[in-house]
Amino acid sequence: MTINCKGKLIDLSSPKVMGILNITPDSFFDGGIHKNEKEILLHVEKMLNEGATFIDIGAYSSKPNADHVSEAEELSRIRPIVNLILKEFPETLISIDTFRSHVAKQCIEAGACMINDISAGNLDDNMLRTIADLQVPYIMMHMRGTPQNMQQQTSYDNLVKDILFYFSERLSVARALGIIDIIIDPGFGFAKTLEQNYELLNKLELFNMIEKPLLVGVSRKSMIYKKLKTTANEALNGTSILNTIALQKGASILRVHDVKEAIECIKLVESLSR
Repeated sequence: MTINCKGKLIDLSSPKVMGILNITPDSFFDGGIHKNEKEILLHVEKMLNEGATFIDIGAYSSKPNADHVSEAEELSRIRPIVNLILKEFPETLISIDTFRSHVAKQCIEAGACMINDISAGNLDDNMLRTIADLQVPYIMMHMRGTPQNMQQQTSYDNLVKDILFYFSERLSVARALGIIDIIIDPGFGFAKTLEQNYELLNKLELFNMIEKPLLVGVSRKSMIYKKLKTTANEALNGTSILNTIALQKGASILRVHDVKEAIECIKLVESLSR
């Protein structure tokens, strides 16, 4: 199972790590800590040295009830960082965490290689057509509504069945447009209650029937620290445990804040399978 990133085939039959670079002031864990170019480059260098295959840059916080950010502001935050990273580390495979087609297009033209869309094209009617035109890998996530109202939309007839149907519909549209490299993300923490997140993880292997690479992003999320009655800062151990379970159930990419620990999870799980 491979995806084509700027002419380089990435084999996802061996799981990969996507390191998170939030350049928003209000992200739930690392918002506002990367305040200048030097700190950003040091963090990216650390993630790459620890084994990250992809760096995922986000300039719009998608935590519940996050502040709305204009398209112009999102683009002014994110495009200079793409340029900065590629100037210093030109081989970096950059993913852009955005649901806006114009931001996606501008960043791909600046040298990013992949789009990570929390809405699977539902928040911008031009997104899927833009991805088809750009012919880049596309991560489509399950979410209902927007980050501002998604936690009021957690009623499902059958959680996993409803999410599988959602992907069936979105994949059909994407395929009709000619989008080739698609990764699915079940969207832990997005329009899901605490218990629904664990039901989803418990049945994660069912998503393998879609026959697309599976991205899992549980890193330091409230599904961990609320269950343990702790904080995001103290949720690394819980993150590693859930990442291990996700790998055993078929995850191809782990999207994480802590690359070294995720790489260790992959190495140990792969040792079991061998």
